[in-house]
Amino acid sequence: MIVEYLRYTIEKANQTSFIDDYKKGAVPLKKSKYCQSLEFCQCVEDSSKFIIRIQWSSADDHLKGFRGSQEFKEFFTHIKKYIDDIDEMRHYSVVE
Repeated sequence: MIVEYLRYTIEKANQTSFIDDYKKGAVPLKKSKYCQSLEFCQCVEDSSKFIIRIQWSSADDHLKGFRGSQEFKEFFTHIKKYIDDIDEMRHYSVVE
């Protein structure tokens, strides 16, 4: 199991569409056999900051399996316009 964190900065004018588009993208994402969970958060102190937490079966499953799948193609159609708004996109292992 691996955890991917994505941090976004989204201008106020785009926040509603970002939230709506990510909710739409979450549907095929959650259908993926590689995605174990998804958490979508907006910062209370600074509404322009968002964190997406996705638990994957492994980094390879995410990078090779999911990204090569039909679910990824569907997911990406909803979120591709926000790629330049990503501040961080990294995989982390859970420290026991």
